[in-house]
Order: sequence, then C-alpha cells, then structure tokens
Amino acid sequence: MKKLVCVGACYLDTILDVPHYPDEDSKLRATNLHVRRGGNCPNTLEVLQQLLKERGGHHVKPYLMSCLPCADAPATATVVGSFGHESVVDFTRCIYRADHTEPARSYIMRSDATGSRTSVNYNSLPEMTIDEFVAAANEVGDDAWFHFEGRIPDTTLQCIRYLRQSFPKTRVSVEVEKPGRSGLEDLAAEADVVFYSRSWAESKRYQNAQQCLKAQSGVAHRATVGAGDTFIAGMLFGLLCHHEDWDMETKVQFAVQLATRKVQQDGFDGVGAGVM
Repeated sequence: MKKLVCVGACYLDTILDVPHYPDEDSKLRATNLHVRRGGNCPNTLEVLQQLLKERGGHHVKPYLMSCLPCADAPATATVVGSFGHESVVDFTRCIYRADHTEPARSYIMRSDATGSRTSVNYNSLPEMTIDEFVAAANEVGDDAWFHFEGRIPDTTLQCIRYLRQSFPKTRVSVEVEKPGRSGLEDLAAEADVVFYSRSWAESKRYQNAQQCLKAQSGVAHRATVGAGDTFIAGMLFGLLCHHEDWDMETKVQFAVQLATRKVQQDGFDGVGAGVM
C-alpha cells in the first residue's frame, strides 16, 4: 500500500463574517460565525480522502503528522472528528502535547464589502522537533510520499535530509507559500515537487506563473484561500494514484478542476464528488 504523510499545522478556525473591516478601536456586529478545522495539510487530506473514497482501488494510506493537544482533549476530538466517522486518515503519527489542552487557533474576519479575509493566529503548542519527526518517520518506513507545509524551514530541511539519507525511495513535496519566510527556497531545492503560492511568486516580482516556474522548479499556483490546499490534494492524488496513466498535463487539469470547484463553495464537503 502506498503511504502519504502530510506534515503541517492543524488549526481550529473561528470565522466571522462582517459587513466591512472594522476601524481600529471600534465595535462591529458580525453577521455570521462559523468554527471549523483548518490548516493546509488537514484541508488537503480532507479533500484527498474524498477522492480516495469516490475513486476506490488506489490503496493509498494517508497520514497526518501535526502537533495536537493531549490525546484526550476535547479540541483533539474535534480535530479528528472533523474528518468523519469513516475517515481513512491515520492520526497515529501526530505528536500529542500531554501538557496542553488548547489547539492552535486562527481568527478570521471575512469582509462582505471587499471579500478580503484577515487572519490572526495563535499557537501555544511547541513545534515539532527533528527527533520527534525521526521517530515518526521511522515508523512509517521507506517508499512513502512526504508532503511538507513549508513551516519552520530549518527543522523541515533537517527532516527532508533525514528522509533522503535514511529512506532513499521516499518522494518529497513542499509548499512555498508565505512571502518573506526565509529558507523556503532551500526546501524547494531538496524536494521532488514544489507548490508555489501566488503571493510568494509576486513577492519575488515574477510577472506570471510561467516566469516563476522557469526561474524556480514546481508545478502549482495558489488561487485563493482553500483552493490551494484543494489543488495540492488533486495533484497528490494524480501523482500517487495515476502516476502511469495520467501525464502531467492531465494531473494539472484535474487539480485545477478540483480547485475551481472549491472556489465555488464554502468549506470542503463534497469537493471531490464534484469532479467525479
């Protein structure tokens, strides 16, 4: 069975819909409030498991490797439960912080006037260490695909190099997303597949996706919040499940169709079914 390990942060998002972005030191009544699980890798896995369920016979085992509160914390149950009772995602490689009960949180204001999304994050959970990654990776073993969100680049670079040295058959993909975060290009140089965000490419003064890809190395272009995580799910599905019968153009076209479907709806429910 093929193994996919997604390494990245997991958040509980509190989303407030507001008529407009508030002025400093002012009060504003929200029109709606919604709490849901977020994080790039969890979002990608949610869509990927839809594809695996709808398109059976691919024999891919997806893992989430993320720092979470203690295993019996209500917040941890919320995170695990958000994938559904019959989830195919394996959480045994997550790193549970025994002394913490609160998850990483993100507070997002969505402006009805402009469509902008303003996010404030808070995370008191200690970040994953290289020793914790090594222990988890050893349990996964060789011949797996590791996808990294691109956070904490120094540690992530150590993780990738450990995989290269210890498990030479392992494939690696990374996200290069946040502008100004140092070390991301070092991660890209070590990866087999790189997903570049639009905001990162624009921060490097690339005029279009083709110019970015010519100067760098990778296959992806992130469009809007949630669509990029969905695009990555589609690409990973193609790379893992159709590596022989789909050429790269077909893989990209499928991922684009999947991301387009995501843009047309709020949340990830049924995104995979929409392109079956």
